[in-house]
Amino acid sequence: MKFLAITLIVHAPDPVTGIQKPTGDRFREVIDNALLAEELGFDGFGVGERHERPFISSSPPVVLSHLAALTSRIRLFTAVTTLSLLDPVRAYEDYATLDHLSAGRLELIIGKGNGTAQRELFHVTPEDQWDRNAEGYELFRRIWRQDKVTASPRFRPALTDAEVWPRPLQRPVRVWHGSATSRESVDLAARYGDPLFSANVTHPIEPYAELIRHYRERWEAYGHDPARAVVGAGTAGYYAARTSQEAIAAYRPVFEGHLAFQKQLNLEPVFPTLEDFVERSSALIGSPQQVIEKVHRYHEEFGHTVLHLHADAGGLTDVQHRASLELFQSDIAPVLRRDIPDPPFDWAPVLGTPEPVTPSADR
Repeated sequence: MKFLAITLIVHAPDPVTGIQKPTGDRFREVIDNALLAEELGFDGFGVGERHERPFISSSPPVVLSHLAALTSRIRLFTAVTTLSLLDPVRAYEDYATLDHLSAGRLELIIGKGNGTAQRELFHVTPEDQWDRNAEGYELFRRIWRQDKVTASPRFRPALTDAEVWPRPLQRPVRVWHGSATSRESVDLAARYGDPLFSANVTHPIEPYAELIRHYRERWEAYGHDPARAVVGAGTAGYYAARTSQEAIAAYRPVFEGHLAFQKQLNLEPVFPTLEDFVERSSALIGSPQQVIEKVHRYHEEFGHTVLHLHADAGGLTDVQHRASLELFQSDIAPVLRRDIPDPPFDWAPVLGTPEPVTPSADR
């Protein structure tokens, strides 16, 4: 099993202290967390993309390029690249450049994105966002694989023997499809034989498990080898300590802070108590053995081979955050790596020859 640390770069008051860091300090925290993830042995570090409050993750290529210069081993993920909002030609230019700057450590997780404000900012409607996401990916995919592209897309100007530079390092880059509840994203992933990354953070396990089953069904329907289907999954929170009592006590103020914030927004919490959150959500809170058992329980439903944890302290102290991640790598990750297989592909730059473009991508 492989492990990622992911941040959406939320810029909001600390849920426990109520203090909000200056913007520059928040970015510095992201950098420090990426360096910590590489130091501790995480396999990947992901940066989200959102274009509305309370996020400052509107430019993941810039953040990841900076991280590429400061790290040497860890793979760099987008989480997610919102292709429904972006010009796929411009997105290709950014990420092909980053592909070279990172020496082929780039991986993309794409999705339509969430949030009304960011959709309105880019004049994308609820009716066309799925079509924009699919068209954007199909064009992005062709540009990555072909030196010249001719296409007549619906949502951007036509291309005639267009050359887009620089040509990429990875042939091709690996693209995951991020999905919370959408069958459209799942079908797109299955159609192209791409891995799926389930958000798995807001609800109990059932809707996510149902969507992953649908992915595997569509994967086979499109004629792909079932053994090559790959699933990643998120977690709603993480904090491990030597005993469950210690973990619960340390995490309670964090949970109560988030609960108070939801109430301020008049949101009905999905998990009204910490005990319910620990039991029914994907959060990994407890002793190492409890965390291991819960990951196994989810793996029985998902069959996932990649797992992400939150990169941010998110209300924990820096000391608590680091100690918990160190405990993950010393006591939890080795067991999960032994028990759960890795994805069926090399966790390394893809430096082969370009793949042929499938007929469905030429539409």
